[in-house]
Formats: sequence, structure tokens, C-alpha cells
Amino acid sequence: MRDLNVHGALTPEDKMLLLGLELKPRYMSAGEVLWEENDEANLFCLIKEGWAYSYRDLKNGSKQILKFYLPGDIVGLRDFGFSRRLASASMINKGVVCPFSYQQLFELFGSPALSIGIMAMAVRQQALLSERLIYLSQYAAHEQLAHFLYELYLRLKRIGAVEDNGFLMPLSQEQIGYALGMSSVHVSRTFSMLREEGLVFRDRQHVRLPDPEALAQLIEFNDSYIDEVLPPSLFEFLEVSP
Repeated sequence: MRDLNVHGALTPEDKMLLLGLELKPRYMSAGEVLWEENDEANLFCLIKEGWAYSYRDLKNGSKQILKFYLPGDIVGLRDFGFSRRLASASMINKGVVCPFSYQQLFELFGSPALSIGIMAMAVRQQALLSERLIYLSQYAAHEQLAHFLYELYLRLKRIGAVEDNGFLMPLSQEQIGYALGMSSVHVSRTFSMLREEGLVFRDRQHVRLPDPEALAQLIEFNDSYIDEVLPPSLFEFLEVSP
């Protein structure tokens, strides 16, 4: 949406529709559940403040975390077209979410620019899952964690939440392990390995990457699925010159 606005593709009416998504803010506590798997899929949530995550509960009592949501992300898009939730969603820390209905989403689809923006968000959320799958199946633990942290770094940088190559990460080792398929002990050891190599320093919830480029080179990170701007052909479709 920021890309569309920078290039002048959003009309005043489009901006009003976006602001309409934030008319009913809901203040959430840490760990509060947004919805459970198999609940009726009748709402979406815009994350205004705080972090959230989607997950599946497993038979062995653990979880598989599917995605972490940051401010500006929409939770629930992957449920579009389904009557029941495909996964549960909860807050990680306290924050503010703005629920909105299918009707409001369809109003966004009435705008060519906003429909492109929503489609781009949904596709890029899928790209995050695809990259995670590749790294979980093909790379060593320290590379998986390095990829995870650098991806978060880029996502947070896009929303202005990185300062001096550092950022707040309100995740426990257990939650990181649920996302990467590791035990908490393995996550701790892998953080220690990256620290010894001078690539990642973690002090409780604060993470600093002394040399982000070096971390990216270690894992041959391709940032196109996060940092690539919307293609010029979309602006031609909107008859807007970028």
C-alpha cells in the first residue's frame, strides 16, 4: 500500500477506505487468541500495534508456527474462500488489532489500486511460507536461524522498526523453535554459534546484526520477495506513471 501511495496510485477515496479498516480498534493482551482453528472464518484483522502469529496445534502437544505478523499485516487472508479457519491465530505481545468484515474487503476490491495492493499482500505472505519451507528442508540449523532473523530484519526495516541494525523481537526460544522445527535448547545453541561468529547478538528481546550484509551472504539471501517494489506494468494498468 505504501508503494501504491508513493507512486500516486491511491485516490482520496482509496485512502478513506483504508482508514475505514481502523475504525474499530481492539486492544489485545499478550497471548490473547484472535481465533481458533476451525472457527467460522468471518473476519480479517489488521495488526496496528504488536506482533501476532498463526499456528497449528500438533498431536504431541507442540505447535507449528506458520507465520509471524507485524504492524501493517493483515491476518486471515489465507482463509479467504474457506468457511472455517485453517489455523489458529494469537497475539505474541500486547497490541492493537482492527477487525474488518468481508463486506469491507469487497469494498476495497472495488478500487483497482487497492485490489492490486491486497493481492500483492496475499501473494507475498505466501512467498514467506515458501521460503521458510525451502530453508526448513534444505539448510542447516544455523542457516535456518540466520535466514529467519535476516528476514525479520528486512520486514521490520520496511516499517521503520530497525535502529542501528537492531530491533525488538518479542519471541521466546520456544516460539522460534516452533517456527523452525527446533527444540528450545537447539535454538539457544544456534544463537550462541551465530554470536561466536560475530553475526548476531541477542540481549533478551533485543537483537542486533552487526553486519547485516555478512549475514545475508552467509545464507545467500535473495530479498526480492520482500523488498521488490510493485512492477511498473501494474502502474501502466492503473494509468499512473511511477
